[in-house]
Amino acid sequence: MTIKPSFSLLAAIVIISASALAYEILLMRLFSIIQWHHFATMIISLALLGYGISGVFLALNRDRLVDHFPLAIMTNLLLFSFSAPACFLLAQQIPFSPAEILWAPVQLLYLCGIYLILTLPFFFAANVVGLSFYRYQEQVSSIYAADLCGAGIGSVGIILLLFILFPQKILTVLTLAGVLATLIVSSYAFREQRDNMKPWIILSLILGLAITFAPADFIRLAISPYKSLNQLLQIPGTKIIDSTSSPLGLLSVVKSTMTPLRHAPGLSLNATTEPPEQLAVFTDADNMTAITRYNGNPETISYLDQTTSALPYHLKQPSNTLILGAGTGSDILQANYHAIKHIDAVELNPQVIDLVKEKYADFAGHLYDRANIDLHVGEARGFVATADKSYDLINISLLDAFGVSAAGLYSMAENYLYTEQAIQDYLQHVSPGGYLSITRWIKIPPRDEPKLLATVVDALKQANAQPPGLQIIMIRSWQTSTLLVKNGVISTEEISRLKQFCNDRSFDLVYYPGISDQEVNRFNIQRQPYLHQAATALLSTQGKAFIEDYKFNIEPATDGRPYFFHFFKWRTLPEIASLLDSGGVFLLESGYLLLIAALLQAILASLLLIALPLWLGKSKLGITNLSGTDLHLPEGRQAGKSDVKPGSGSPLRILVYFFCLGLAFLFIEIAFIQKFILILHHPLYAITVVLSTFLLTAGAGSQVSKELSSSAAKSVIILPVAAISLLSISYIMSLEFITGFLLQTGNLSRYLFSILLIAPLGFCMGMPFPMGLAKISQTAPALIPWVWGINGCASVISAILATLIAMQFGFTVLVLLAIGLYCLAAWYFPESTPA
Repeated sequence: MTIKPSFSLLAAIVIISASALAYEILLMRLFSIIQWHHFATMIISLALLGYGISGVFLALNRDRLVDHFPLAIMTNLLLFSFSAPACFLLAQQIPFSPAEILWAPVQLLYLCGIYLILTLPFFFAANVVGLSFYRYQEQVSSIYAADLCGAGIGSVGIILLLFILFPQKILTVLTLAGVLATLIVSSYAFREQRDNMKPWIILSLILGLAITFAPADFIRLAISPYKSLNQLLQIPGTKIIDSTSSPLGLLSVVKSTMTPLRHAPGLSLNATTEPPEQLAVFTDADNMTAITRYNGNPETISYLDQTTSALPYHLKQPSNTLILGAGTGSDILQANYHAIKHIDAVELNPQVIDLVKEKYADFAGHLYDRANIDLHVGEARGFVATADKSYDLINISLLDAFGVSAAGLYSMAENYLYTEQAIQDYLQHVSPGGYLSITRWIKIPPRDEPKLLATVVDALKQANAQPPGLQIIMIRSWQTSTLLVKNGVISTEEISRLKQFCNDRSFDLVYYPGISDQEVNRFNIQRQPYLHQAATALLSTQGKAFIEDYKFNIEPATDGRPYFFHFFKWRTLPEIASLLDSGGVFLLESGYLLLIAALLQAILASLLLIALPLWLGKSKLGITNLSGTDLHLPEGRQAGKSDVKPGSGSPLRILVYFFCLGLAFLFIEIAFIQKFILILHHPLYAITVVLSTFLLTAGAGSQVSKELSSSAAKSVIILPVAAISLLSISYIMSLEFITGFLLQTGNLSRYLFSILLIAPLGFCMGMPFPMGLAKISQTAPALIPWVWGINGCASVISAILATLIAMQFGFTVLVLLAIGLYCLAAWYFPESTPA
């Protein structure tokens, strides 16, 4: 007779899976605040490591745990509830700093410690699901569906919670969810083992109350001392006067009562006026901007005319301007100082707008309420795609923090603002004779600026416009550079005004049509005129050779490889390594190297904690010959309903099948997350929509797979794998068109179309795993925890490996590899030969 899981157990699985996925996304937010956002890939990997270790634990202890099934389930639910906040608190006590990883090897040990500590909550959550698989072997599809649906619900729920609560307080909610799941299971447990369950019901209530209400009072975020918020707070008289949070970031407003704040990036050394009083605003404890006190008198903000970004206003008087990334309003003040008639200002984060428009409106002089300003809440690419007019000036200025940019900590960040396709979109909305202005931080040796210039040159060439060298102007100060791209040819009058602007402010000319070597590197003197040399080479016929020979990766960024801040080149590593003792550490891209370190740790952890224990315990699992054609009972054991049966097939086939699935599923999932950042405008929104859709539809696919799994034929796997391959290839071929279309739709339509695009693929991807598991449950149910661990082992590696492949080769290659892995898995689909 088929034993079916109770509704209460399935409900508990939904809750714990939702909590585990929510905890995973919450950790991404928390680490974005206390460290930097590039921990996202590592968080996914460590979550999957917990699931992999769970497979090992269950494989080696399955019978003992099944004998005490209700007690084991409740124990793991309570341990998740306790460990979720406790492990985060413990991880914060480890003095890990990614900025020090290059010169302090002990940081690798700290990173490993964090990796293992944060694995624990996922281990306990995975035990609940994995043990249920083994206990109810003939209902794996229903349990898998509950697991996926719960994870999908969790990915949506966490976003809603992030709008309501500060991130650290959500840990309390997850604890409460775990306790709720325990109480739900306790009713089932009470029926199964009436005499033994009463103490556990009482204990769960006590632990629930203690764990739920305690963390909210003592959880504090230990923010890295290298983040600019902590550095500013070292100044006497500074304090945080306001904080607000959303999925887009934690905003902190800082006031200084003793030393005036002065935020004027790249201010001319000739400037005679200083900024008025300012309030510093930090996003996730970094990326400082400032709200400037403004009384309506333009003279009080005249210092803004002493920055490189003021250049376009001196070449020609624009009548209308588009400011992308309006933030706290400095670029708008600059435009107002130059009496621009109409300004469209675009800002992604509505909470930043609220600070300037509502909370500190009097301080900011009601800047966003002025008649000449139209304020838009949205993302830059999306707004430009839907704009139905052109502008005399489109301005993009300093949209990232100088410190992390210089340290290479953005190297893993997908950034669709500075790709070839983005530049083309901007220029299509620049009026004839108008300008696109992009201001960036200065780095020595140059990386950002040559890469931006290479991207712009390629975009102009593809637009079949004038020779790029006739349309470009570039200048620099001691801290910032500004690149102007004109929709037309630079005139002699503009060049004359350019020279006057730079001479008055001691800014250095980098490039204009016809520039001579004697005109560069005059004021803010560098050892060599690096930027001028780069600009001259990139605009010549030797541009490709220059890119190839350059010490850093300055290949143009594209929507297919949107890693604008990825400058690392492997061949340069030995040269840079030889300079570490003499101060060459800043030449390394620490974010990229951290990803490599995380991959090595993931592989090592997978081998030591998953693969090795499974190998050592193979005889206990009935595996005597990995490459053989059958499985056998351990010596001295009698066959039971949970043991292997004749004709179970080669363990090697089973291993390859589930290992390939673990790699392939994450490859496609991560590729879609990264591509949908452009469509949905923010990494967290992309993660939520892509994950929830994949998981919910995969859950539905898992349920449907029960019908297919009843067939003994190997060909049964071909249908879902063929569908996955065809859908993936069709998306690759049409993604540019799809992206362009979705960017022009409204918010609701964009989200609905995204879900409709992902759903068919997710539905098909939900089938192969339960179909393979169903085959195993028919012939070798003892191996269910084993394949759970093998799949987890592959997933741990794939989470990080997918990002590296995307950075090096692009999203198309990543998806094609996933298709190949699915096809390989189909070839090795477990066969069930009649006994």
